[in-house]
Amino acid sequence: MKDRLFRDILPQVSKPARYTGGEVNMIKKDWEEAQAKMVFAFPDVYEVGMSHIGGKILYGLVNEKSNHLMERSFAPWPDLEEVMRRENIPLYSLESFRPLGDFDVVGFSLQYELSITNVLNMLDLSGIPLWSKDRPNGCPLVIAGGPVVFNPEPFAEFFDAFLIGDGEEVTLEFLDCVYKNREMDRNELLLKLAQIEGAYVPALYQVEYKDDGTIRKMYPVVKEAPAKVRRRVIEDLDQAYYPDKPIVPYMDIVHDRAVLEVMRGCQRSCRFCHAGMVYRPVRERSVDTLKKQAAAQLASTGYEEISLASLSTLDYSGVSPLVKDLVKEYGPQGTGVSLPSLRVDAFSIDLANEVQKVRKTTLTLAPEAGTQRLRDVINKNVSDEQLFNAVEAAFKSGWNSLKLYFMIGLPGETDADLDGTIELIRKVKAIGDRYSRRPVEIRASLASFVPKAHTPFQWRAQNSIEELDKKRRYMMRERQRRIKLSFHDSETSYLEGVIARGDRRLAAAIYKAWEKGCKFDGWSEYFHFDRWMEALRDCNIDPDFYNLRQRDYEEVFPWDFIETGIDRKYLIEEDERAEEGISTPDCRQEGCRDCGVCMALGVDLQIKEGYGDAIES
Repeated sequence: MKDRLFRDILPQVSKPARYTGGEVNMIKKDWEEAQAKMVFAFPDVYEVGMSHIGGKILYGLVNEKSNHLMERSFAPWPDLEEVMRRENIPLYSLESFRPLGDFDVVGFSLQYELSITNVLNMLDLSGIPLWSKDRPNGCPLVIAGGPVVFNPEPFAEFFDAFLIGDGEEVTLEFLDCVYKNREMDRNELLLKLAQIEGAYVPALYQVEYKDDGTIRKMYPVVKEAPAKVRRRVIEDLDQAYYPDKPIVPYMDIVHDRAVLEVMRGCQRSCRFCHAGMVYRPVRERSVDTLKKQAAAQLASTGYEEISLASLSTLDYSGVSPLVKDLVKEYGPQGTGVSLPSLRVDAFSIDLANEVQKVRKTTLTLAPEAGTQRLRDVINKNVSDEQLFNAVEAAFKSGWNSLKLYFMIGLPGETDADLDGTIELIRKVKAIGDRYSRRPVEIRASLASFVPKAHTPFQWRAQNSIEELDKKRRYMMRERQRRIKLSFHDSETSYLEGVIARGDRRLAAAIYKAWEKGCKFDGWSEYFHFDRWMEALRDCNIDPDFYNLRQRDYEEVFPWDFIETGIDRKYLIEEDERAEEGISTPDCRQEGCRDCGVCMALGVDLQIKEGYGDAIES
């Protein structure tokens, strides 16, 4: 198949490097010698999937630390898909060019709710039945992990199993079980897999609904399946696997640089933030470990930029010495250091000066809301003064452009809050114009708030499409030169909200939407909202039931069976504090807030000695 692809097929499509494999540091293990054979399937294009840090970790872990095998596959762009369907070419892996149907396990990474139609499309291109119940013995197990699977129920009938939590902690154990019990009947194997902590096998659970459409109860139908599925957690990141030789693509990808994961989790307790809740507690890597990882990656890749990745990088206690050491070591050879979006209360002019010594990049700050009142509601513990101090420090350090992240549609939001956002942006530009030698440019990205599972706002109603569009028009009524506002598509946000808090009944509509041609729904040029609405109507599903309805605290949610470690009482208390406009302080600075996660998971929230001096806020 490989010869035919390279000779006849790939010359017909755009960006053929997406499909050729053979990259620097690619690992190709002996197929016959390997035990369990898994393909890491990313339901988006190559350049997005190859930027995903979790995939790099799992790829290296399985191939370097076990006798199992992991290869890669990505969603083909529609031009190649058309040729594959016409020429009857199955979706294949980039290492061995084997069809996905040849593997024991096809594992999808679900980073975004709307990627589900690409999952169905990839399974169909592979000749694998889309519904779990239709897969016979000998068919690959179809599994998923990632942040989206903390509410796996809308996708439950498509997958044989979900892995909940940190993939490094559970994937090898899962593959060991698959290989050890490879001669078992498929249903017997699923019973075995369900006994692995962190593994959820949806076929072993039953859901009952009330007359009003809410869930009465969800329960396991066999003794082997636990009533609660507890997420897996890596306790010590210094001891966890991290790749020294990540694959280097032959084409530009979204994040084309060496990446250091400085910490996992976030203690800030922003009430809208799904990742900040489900990835608790905070766990850090030491500065020494990160410096060794940087040296290894740069030596094996030739990258000229190092990115420090986490949910809140400036909360990493060793960020200042780490950045200074990296710039000192690699700056003279032209290798820069980049930081993701930054909390404005943790900004440091010294750190800004260090980062821009090698090359200036666009600086991104995330105040999230334009007024102090609304920031207190969402628990974004930053003030206008802190933001202005950070902005002043940035422009004094030589930046002449700035990107700001905000949200609209937040709980309790009023026109005064929207006015506050516009006024805040103007004041930021005025500070820039005061300190910069040339006119500065301010770009503000305004995302639509989508309530997510396992957060204090999981009970809240989402703004309707009409409400979001009205707010967008309101904010665009006055334009100012060199200030650019961009808004997320309200229809996309609406559908994301439907799936984010959906249940098993959505599976029929998801399948119907795929049948109607929906795919690459995260890409504006391929998103067809009308087809999704048709699919929901065809299945007699009212999407407003999932989006626009305020829940009460007694309602049973589809995701309640997943034990993240966070106490439900804590989430309720945080939602009540939001209603009163009361903020909750950082637990690493002000002490434990009794969220329950450290006790429930047996992990201490602490910073090890030698991790560096914390930045003063």
